[in-house]
Amino acid sequence: MQQSFPFVAIVGQEELKLAILLTVIDPSIGGVLVTGHRGTAKSTAVRALAQLLPMTTVVAGCPYNCDAASPAPDCLHCSRKASNLKAIRRTVPVVDLPLGATEDRVVGSVDIERALIDGVQAFSPGLLAAAHRGFLYIDEVNLLEDHLVDLLLDVAASGVNVVEREGLSIRHPARFVLVGSGNPEEGDLRPQLLDRFGLHARIRTVSDVSQRVEIVKRRLAFETDPAAFCKRYSSAQAKLRGTLVKAIARRPTVEVSNEALLLAARLCDLLAIDGHRGELAITRAALALAAYEGATTAVPEHVKRVAPLALAHRLRKDPLEPAADDERVRRVLAEALA
Repeated sequence: MQQSFPFVAIVGQEELKLAILLTVIDPSIGGVLVTGHRGTAKSTAVRALAQLLPMTTVVAGCPYNCDAASPAPDCLHCSRKASNLKAIRRTVPVVDLPLGATEDRVVGSVDIERALIDGVQAFSPGLLAAAHRGFLYIDEVNLLEDHLVDLLLDVAASGVNVVEREGLSIRHPARFVLVGSGNPEEGDLRPQLLDRFGLHARIRTVSDVSQRVEIVKRRLAFETDPAAFCKRYSSAQAKLRGTLVKAIARRPTVEVSNEALLLAARLCDLLAIDGHRGELAITRAALALAAYEGATTAVPEHVKRVAPLALAHRLRKDPLEPAADDERVRRVLAEALA
């Protein structure tokens, strides 16, 4: 099994790491978009996510990763074996959606092998089924074909994948956290898909010379002996995983203060954010951050730290504004707190 670069060994890029951790704690935040220059650990951080995720309970043999305690009512597998379901423990799935994937590979298709051998029509689940109750990762998401973007928007909104192929009509659960990465210089993301991401981490090349040196050292050490390098960080990885497990359990009990809600709403008003997904994303991210840090209440300080992640990609484009979107959010945030 190929080993991934450890999450805790990534140098710098604190916003990127925080955004990913918050969506692990609360998937309802709505996923993460990571954009920035090539070679800034975007894909590395996302692929390292799989090693951090806690175990989950699923129905054995279910291609849709149904919760053993509460199988989805429209699950084809579990509805047929409702009286004989066996629970097993496994890691939360992190599924790659490659740019060249066909629509059949993504949504599922007729099982040709069973059709030829058994003479029956059967459904072969796709990537959306594999990602249910997990993470769906799209590298270079800004280059994704339009028809796949439309498909993802429909499924993300409903949580159900509907497939109609060669006489088959299938519905199955497909709720996942969408994680995308890309270089904005290579193309813009469609606004409809951009708005579906709860958080946006804008990554920049590290400018500190000592950190740049450390990045090179760690990468070379990993390439020389991946097993030894991962072992060196195994204790820190385990500690972070334990913190995430506690934060996930604590999250439902964390409350949000009125002051934090007022600040979130004021920011969205000052920045002229359309709709109310901005306030929801800020509030959910602030609650997750409070849970991560062991607090019982999300306060304005939590809102302050997550606001650039939750609002930068929701701003209206202003060609006369020289500052980057996240810098605009920080500037207005300073004014709101003054």
